[in-house]
Amino acid sequence: MPLSLRARWSRDEPVHACWITLPEPLSAEILARQGWPGLVLDLQHGAIDEAAALRILQVMHGLGAIPLLRVPWLDPGAVMKALDLGAEAVICPMIEGVEQAETFVQACLYPPMGIRSWGPVRAGLDGAAAYADSANGLVVPIVQIETLGALEQLDAILDLPGLGGVFVGPNDLAWALGHGPGSDREEPELLDLLLDIPARARAAGVQAGIHCASADYAHRMVQAGYRLITIGSDASFLGRAGRELLGSLEA
Repeated sequence: MPLSLRARWSRDEPVHACWITLPEPLSAEILARQGWPGLVLDLQHGAIDEAAALRILQVMHGLGAIPLLRVPWLDPGAVMKALDLGAEAVICPMIEGVEQAETFVQACLYPPMGIRSWGPVRAGLDGAAAYADSANGLVVPIVQIETLGALEQLDAILDLPGLGGVFVGPNDLAWALGHGPGSDREEPELLDLLLDIPARARAAGVQAGIHCASADYAHRMVQAGYRLITIGSDASFLGRAGRELLGSLEA
């Protein structure tokens, strides 16, 4: 049985993942069969809705890739639905501070740790009672750090009971700090910040993740302490391969 995200993190293993943005289960299946450790279904910026997410999660089942899902925004109902459909980890974007982060974490966990409503329609197919006993120890709530409010209250967010991780969104975070959007930042102000976040997270017993644009930068971020590293997407892989092949044909 594939290791869960929490199990991999307990071994201090970095988990590399790519984004699933296309509402076609076959693209996720191809990437899972290639051996990607994690796939993140992007309901924020991708073309995926809940119905497509269900089909993709069904295809991923048993293929070894950890099923992560990014919800569009802070909506406890959407968070609970993502978990009921079978997501193991949920990333919540555009968190503005500790109060919103706490609302999100609470939505991920069953009582008495949280307020998640009971109804794991797909997540509990292997046994609802067993899922009830294990869910709070399996599910990973991940707060995206990309706003000034989240950055200013980072230590308070990291101290939230039940928080599984934080995930740096470099595009919006750079924009919030007065720079243009973009990944793989090298500006001293931004790079110092990016190197500081995983150290603060580890001190609080929480893991950190980040999105990267290149393998070289991803390697650097692993060395800096990040343990969830996303890079690329199904759409970007398709676009790049098609563009390069067409360019070679027209050369």
